[in-house]
This record gives sequence, C-alpha cells and structure tokens, in this order.
Amino acid sequence: MSSDALLTEALRSKILSDPDAILEDQDLMRALVAANEKSLGGNIVDLRGIAMERLESRLDRLEDTHRNVIAAAYENLAGTNQVHRAILRMMDAGKFESFLRDLRGDVADILRVDAVRLILESSSGEADPAIARLSDVLSIAEPGFVRNYITHGRSAPARQVTLRQVKTDDTAIFGEKAAYIRSEACLQLNLGEGRLPGMLILGAEDPHQFTPQQGTDLLTFFAGVFERVMRHWLS
Repeated sequence: MSSDALLTEALRSKILSDPDAILEDQDLMRALVAANEKSLGGNIVDLRGIAMERLESRLDRLEDTHRNVIAAAYENLAGTNQVHRAILRMMDAGKFESFLRDLRGDVADILRVDAVRLILESSSGEADPAIARLSDVLSIAEPGFVRNYITHGRSAPARQVTLRQVKTDDTAIFGEKAAYIRSEACLQLNLGEGRLPGMLILGAEDPHQFTPQQGTDLLTFFAGVFERVMRHWLS
C-alpha cells in the first residue's frame, strides 16, 4: 500500500470518527457542495444544494441578528451605568454652586457630552451676581422659553425628552461651543407647584449621539431625578 493510500485511509478514518467536524466547517461544506454540483453537470438542478444555500443564508442572518441583539444589550447596560454614575456624582454636592459646577464638569464627562446648560424660566428681570458667575452652565429665560425652544414655536406639546440634530451659530444656549454642537438632548423639568418650568440641555459634537430614533427611557429617568434634586435646592 502506497503512502498516498495510507494518508487517504487515515483521513477517511478521521472523518468517519468525527463527521460533525465536517458539517460545522462552512468553508469545507461549500467546497463539497461545489464539487458535487460540478460532478452533476450543468443540466441537472441540485435541489439539495439549493436548499442548503437557503439554510446557510438563514443561518447567517440569524447570527447577525444574534450579534446585534448582544451589542444592543451591552450598549444599553453601558448607558444605564453611565446614568447611574452621573446621578450619584450629581447628588454629592453640598452647595448649589458646587452642584452646578459638577454638572458642567464631572457629570458632563460621565455622560460623554460636550456641553451642559440649565435654563430656568423667571418672570423677574433682576440680575443676580451668582448667576453671572455661573453663566457658562446656568441661564435665566423669560416665561415660555422652554416650550418654544423644544417645539421650535409650534403648537405641538413639548415632550419631557427631545432628541435631535442641530446646527446653529446662536450662542444664546451653548455660548462659544454653539458652532461645534451637532446634536442635543432637551430635558424639560417640572420644578414643582407654583414654579415656572426649566430645561436641561445636553449638547454633543457628534451628530449621531442624540437622534429622534433613539430611545429616551434612560434620559427620562435622569430627568426625573434631576427634577427632584432641583426642587430640593430651590426649596
């Protein structure tokens, strides 16, 4: 018996002892199917080969879906952890001024946003030196500003969380960073009975960080916690 025959016999024995290894190897199965189709000739339709291709295509789609579901789950978990860390950091402040400075600093870094602005509506036009010192994070606006900003002046109701892409050079909200902000999350704040509403705006240079197609559950939760913290400070 020649060495080639011995090698062939060894391979044959290996395949017979573990046939599943052949079935699980997609490249090898494609080669076997191609060889089978070649041996049949061009005038014969191999229904088994067609069925196998369809099953293989379905398997590929299922694997892609599986990977996408896992990726989405990890992304959601990461987002949840981000929001929880931001809330814990936000609640560490002992004074309102420290709270606002943390908001534009550590909280913004944890949420991975490039700008944070807190807008409070007020019917009083009196200037406050404390507000001037924190003008890079806190602004006072006239009544009705929050709703008009969120809805762009339309009669539609303002949602608690609005995600959208933006492009503006108006420095009224983001100051000098306005030219770089390409998406924003607008969180409408209910500050309690007898108080005018407020708004927290998160701005990002990435135009895809906040888009209308994204879910708002985490930011709605964050807005709810932020409302309660603000009510504490305002009281």
